[in-house]
Amino acid sequence: MVRNKGARYASLVAAGVLAFGALTACGSDSDGGSEGSEGSSGDGSSETTGKVGVILPDSKSSVRWETQDRPNLEAAFEAAGLESIIQNAEASPDTYGQLCDQMITEGVNVLIATNLDPDSGKACIDKAKDAGVAVIDYDRLTLGGGADYYVSFDNVVVGELQGQGLIDCLNAKDVTSGNIAFINGAATDNNATLFKQGYEQVITDDGSFTVVADQTGEWDPNVAGQVFDQMYSANPDLVGLVTANDGMAGGVIARQKAAGVEGEIPVTGQDATAEGLANVLQGYQCGTVFKDTSVEAKAAADLAIAIINGDDTSSIATGSVNDSELGVDVPSVLADPVWVTADSVQSVVDAGQADAAEICKGIEDLCSEYGVG
Repeated sequence: MVRNKGARYASLVAAGVLAFGALTACGSDSDGGSEGSEGSSGDGSSETTGKVGVILPDSKSSVRWETQDRPNLEAAFEAAGLESIIQNAEASPDTYGQLCDQMITEGVNVLIATNLDPDSGKACIDKAKDAGVAVIDYDRLTLGGGADYYVSFDNVVVGELQGQGLIDCLNAKDVTSGNIAFINGAATDNNATLFKQGYEQVITDDGSFTVVADQTGEWDPNVAGQVFDQMYSANPDLVGLVTANDGMAGGVIARQKAAGVEGEIPVTGQDATAEGLANVLQGYQCGTVFKDTSVEAKAAADLAIAIINGDDTSSIATGSVNDSELGVDVPSVLADPVWVTADSVQSVVDAGQADAAEICKGIEDLCSEYGVG
């Protein structure tokens, strides 16, 4: 049965960024940060000293890892009184493995990691468990890995927002049928599978548009641009694209500009990057999915301090996600994502997750029109 999409997405826009409002606050007024100072536990009854290691995946697939996740994680750990080591594997499995070894050797109590692929992710988790280190999968679940916890967003809903966002965007242009295409994330990323599950179901349920091409863009803007060239050459009647994130959307839009069709074949996005938000304001991109990573980072810090204290985590990890490889449910914290269009770009700025000056450079008139500043 097709769900009431309008009500579903309106409620997400209204409440998405408040998804973790009921989580127990674990921070204190201590300075925290790199000195590993003490802070209050979730119930305020004990003091905590601990060290957390974080491995981010890269800075190419999306700028969010360095512009959003890193500062948000640093702030969350500082507020929690936890010493932290945050490193970026820069898409190298070898570097990922080295960082994992280094953090375990340096005595982290909890390892928070975003995998590059299931194999390297599992190898790191195995090492951590052998060393008695708790593991939180951050943003991406490592299938078959056996992490203790998972912190992310509802990634099927991310895809649903993209699929419905494209339909709404096309309908607003009086395009009610036609050929569309999918440019998916990397096949090794379980999130990409969940995103596609969401948008494919919405497109199928709607029934108005025909998917004539379906390829991976490997989370790479250049690859996505090349894929678009191939799709457009084979299907010059394309009316829209579900593109899985802002970085790949940017690569596609660059190729559209070269072909002189920018804005004629709208795309979707994800991550609410400055580039993506600027493309939304200019009408090249229908919208972007905003995932408030300050909320995600806070949840990871809450879990880390509870684990270090030996506290009950069930009030934090209130959900679960199934690891289909192991056949087990992983205790999880999942936030609601939010679909952002030109009219709501300012909400990302207000949340402190985008810089208006960066978004508006060269398009100040559009920012003024949409109240971005």
